[in-house]
Amino acid sequence: MQSLRLSGIILSLFLTTGPLSAQQASDALTPEAATRTATAERAEAKRFMVAAANPLAAEAGRDVLADGGNAIDAMVAVQTVLGLVEPQSSGLGGGAFLVYYDASSGKITTFDGRETAPMEATPKLFLDDQGQPLKFMDAVVGGRSVGTPGTVKLMHEVHSRLGTSEWSGLLDPAIKLASEGFEVSPRLASLVAAEGDKLKTHESTTSYFFDEAGAPLKVGSVLKNEPYAETLRAIAAGGAEAFYEGAIAEAIVKTVREATGNPGVLSLSDLANYRIKERQAVCITYRALDICGMGPPSSGGIAVGQMLGVLENFDLRGLGPRNPESWRVIGDAQRLAFADRERYLADTDFVPAPIKGLLSKEYLAERASLLDADKALAPDAVKAGEPEWDHALLFSDGEAIELPSTSHFVIVDANGNVVSMTTTIENGFGSRLMTNGFLLNNELTDFSFKTHNAGVPVANRVEPGKRPRSSMSPTIVMKDGKPLLAIGSPGGSQIIGYVAQALIAYIDWQMPVEEIVTMPHLINRFGSYDLEAGTWAEELAEPLKTLGYEVKLGDMTSGLHVIELTPGGLAGSADPRREGVALAD
Repeated sequence: MQSLRLSGIILSLFLTTGPLSAQQASDALTPEAATRTATAERAEAKRFMVAAANPLAAEAGRDVLADGGNAIDAMVAVQTVLGLVEPQSSGLGGGAFLVYYDASSGKITTFDGRETAPMEATPKLFLDDQGQPLKFMDAVVGGRSVGTPGTVKLMHEVHSRLGTSEWSGLLDPAIKLASEGFEVSPRLASLVAAEGDKLKTHESTTSYFFDEAGAPLKVGSVLKNEPYAETLRAIAAGGAEAFYEGAIAEAIVKTVREATGNPGVLSLSDLANYRIKERQAVCITYRALDICGMGPPSSGGIAVGQMLGVLENFDLRGLGPRNPESWRVIGDAQRLAFADRERYLADTDFVPAPIKGLLSKEYLAERASLLDADKALAPDAVKAGEPEWDHALLFSDGEAIELPSTSHFVIVDANGNVVSMTTTIENGFGSRLMTNGFLLNNELTDFSFKTHNAGVPVANRVEPGKRPRSSMSPTIVMKDGKPLLAIGSPGGSQIIGYVAQALIAYIDWQMPVEEIVTMPHLINRFGSYDLEAGTWAEELAEPLKTLGYEVKLGDMTSGLHVIELTPGGLAGSADPRREGVALAD
């Protein structure tokens, strides 16, 4: 067995690596230069592997696989433990997207467990009495932001269809940890401390995350959660129905509708009527590989596909990863994809989207031609394009904020089935409301707060039963009809850039998995180039300014998890910026 456990010392070395010379900055990454950047360890295996954001969750999944379970069985164990040990990121009160490769059929499909807007929600949900959009955190904290959770239904229904192990036993690891207690990790402790008073708005979270004196959880303290264990016991015995109907459902609705100062409109009928949806994967060919991800209501698969489709027109391999010219075309490809995303992408059960047009080679070549200059695109040149439509409809740009949180994990079982799943309660700690041992999401704030722009409707506006647009980008890369790579990341709207960059590093720059997860981040969504502080990305700040970009330095806490499937076996790695671990047989 091999595992990946990166210490804070290694991460510190990575983040404090000094800048290289100007010549090195313009060259491809040489072996000598690579040693200047600490990389994650590489886990290898012959049969199966799990890479997840917390060692306890990865261990639960690994044990399921070792006992003969498949990737879907392990998914249930991983998710229920993640919801306990990193509750700020995902859990029973949230939603998820699952991209799945089925080895028996040789096909990829996706499952949409995204939250839905309550049937009592209106387009004015996030407007004040004067018709102006609420401030983001005023909308988040409380019941107003809570959508109908989808994770439990996704786990249970996908397992009922594709799992092989007994359902109830898959929840045992999380039940045991919740009852006996687990050690609070450094990440959880630091995030609780940083939240401060926002987590003290409601008694349910105050009593769980703070002691009687009001001090936040301490690293290494043992935390028990018997209400969570009881919830899982009910789900183990009664399946998803035990969550969406009866006492648990009633407690969820009561918590939302009676939230002090900011009540919501979730109802029992919203829970009872919730459905997951199987959807066709969105795939695009890049350098002879098929990149397959999640379609709407996620924008991830389309936006990643658009970026790669534009970039296929440039010789990124020849340019190399430290060349400012690489990042000029990558940055502007991102900007163009985000412009299309804001205009066209939303829940296609409610609004049509020109998916084929957005991903057509002709359209992406046209977009690529905009990058033929030697400077950054001017702001007025970065706008939504005009892809071919299946039917005519006009939308305006929206206004939605996605802050970094979420979690991601990947699983490959002994039969070759592959899971890539991104799971979330949206913002860290979600709505800051807790019931029955789990936090409730604030997913509705992923809708645009504005309903119209200059009289034109916004595609991603709030509507009853609608699923808010997401940036989650669980991805499986296929080669000659077989899975080659499973990858994804948390990180709000930065997820798209994290995943696209990792794919470029893997495919164009031929980096191994342990390097693509630690590579410094450079992301440009809306014109300003975000560079990861303390890394060699900083040395590109001045060259990028010369090219015409505004540059900002800051932390960029991705959580990439990746498994590569090779003829010789499996290779996996986890992002050292979080507490991830890759475990194998």
